[in-house]
Amino acid sequence: MPDEPAPARRADAGASGASDAAPGRSAARGADLARDALAAARAGNAARRKAAGRAARTSGGSASRLRRRRWSGSGPDPARDPQALGSTMRTWVKAAGVGADLTRATLFGRWEAIVGPEVAGRCAPTSLIDGELVLQAESTAWATQIRLLAPQLLAKINAELGPRTVLRIRANGPSGPSWRFGTRHVRGRGPRDTYG
Repeated sequence: MPDEPAPARRADAGASGASDAAPGRSAARGADLARDALAAARAGNAARRKAAGRAARTSGGSASRLRRRRWSGSGPDPARDPQALGSTMRTWVKAAGVGADLTRATLFGRWEAIVGPEVAGRCAPTSLIDGELVLQAESTAWATQIRLLAPQLLAKINAELGPRTVLRIRANGPSGPSWRFGTRHVRGRGPRDTYG
């Protein structure tokens, strides 16, 4: 087949459709031409395979031979059986990547129940980013106390929310008033006679 010369194309092939056809037969067009070309290619392939000594291909590739119909059987099948809403929501939260927001909301909403009323009355969570929980204490003494209680607080929080939810706790004391407003500032000592 590669030895045969390609038929010459006529310049006016597109202009005369029915005159090119053999007498007594209508001209093949579109899908018929494609179907004939595919059949010729398959026949040529089969002839080359036969000449090379290989078996002719059967319908379906190796993937169809490996694929078997699998029955779910008598046990639970998570892909086909109805699932409980809680497990479905947990799967969705993991897949959607919104777990960090839900963890932060759960921690901030249940803060008093998790750490106890005494600690919750003296400090409040301000942020939870990359496993670091930042707490704002009402005084520097309570900030120091929170730093000392950090291992126990970590254990309580991780027991409620899951392992390794919070990795570190940083406690900040109260900060003094700031007179910085806006994005531009002048260097110097700042305001002097503010309260006088």
